[in-house]
Amino acid sequence: MSSVIEGVRFSVLDRSRVREGHSAGAALRDTVALAREAEALGFHRFWVSEHHGVPGVAGSAPTVLAAAVAAATTTIRVGTGGVMLPNHRPLVVAEQFGVLESLFPGRIDMGLGRSVGFTDGVRRALGRGKDDAEDFAAQLRELLGWFRGTSPTGVHARPSEGLSVPPFVLAMGEGARIAAEAGLPMVVGDLRDRDRMRRATDLYRERFRPSPWASEPYVVVSGTVAVAGTPEEARRLLVPEAWSMAHSRTHGVFPPLPPAERVEALTMTAKERGLYEAGLAGHIAGTEEQVAEELRTVLKETQAQEVLVTTSTYDRPALLDSYRRLARLVRP
Repeated sequence: MSSVIEGVRFSVLDRSRVREGHSAGAALRDTVALAREAEALGFHRFWVSEHHGVPGVAGSAPTVLAAAVAAATTTIRVGTGGVMLPNHRPLVVAEQFGVLESLFPGRIDMGLGRSVGFTDGVRRALGRGKDDAEDFAAQLRELLGWFRGTSPTGVHARPSEGLSVPPFVLAMGEGARIAAEAGLPMVVGDLRDRDRMRRATDLYRERFRPSPWASEPYVVVSGTVAVAGTPEEARRLLVPEAWSMAHSRTHGVFPPLPPAERVEALTMTAKERGLYEAGLAGHIAGTEEQVAEELRTVLKETQAQEVLVTTSTYDRPALLDSYRRLARLVRP
């Protein structure tokens, strides 16, 4: 295993998932605490996400949360997975990351996505429509221009101009082409759809153009990795998220994470059961030996330089144990 993962970085993305019976504030504090743990375990970077109007996700302001994470840690890289660029003016995004980089020099990453919100109501509240995602490549160019001082407006982004904050593109489908043509590192998920992931990484490498930001392709693969003492324990880590996804697709609302035992006692409709079982499938989950084998397969298939682990569950001690087991596995 060591020969395959030698030189591969392992990082963490936490989506600040709210748990049943716990507040959004608790979810955000859990994220900061997990970042400290990830740093102690030797993970390379720790990222936070952007979601709006979702009852089960507390992380709506990723640059604000990234500042809290960076302030609570000392060495781990901190960033966003990602800031959804179509939701914001590129100048404001540049200023926010310029402030972060100025406060925590050499530790900040700028992960950028092209989503414009999950529902029509959220998009209206943000003043955005689905078509705004189509302008992502232009928005990306404008954003990077603020750091390089090339804006044709005559305005200068302060304190961003002249700083170097590594940009990453969160890519599914069209995003791989945009990342390649912009010459930026690419984050691709999820691990459950290996064929789609391979197509994205192949397209990215074929079309990559060197840029001031990256001289060669850099691929980060992302998804759920759950490690436990037994396959059954690892599977239970997946249960709360799988049910929340199934519930969102049948009720239109993504809820807080329930305890696994409550989900396992539920009576589900046939549609709910099908979505729930699908949500449990395809992740990397099992004992350390099983996870090692799966990681070896993924890394051989994708030739990725980094794995971004995105596991969420209700049981925080079990989640921490999973990350500790993973850290022992990849950094023995």
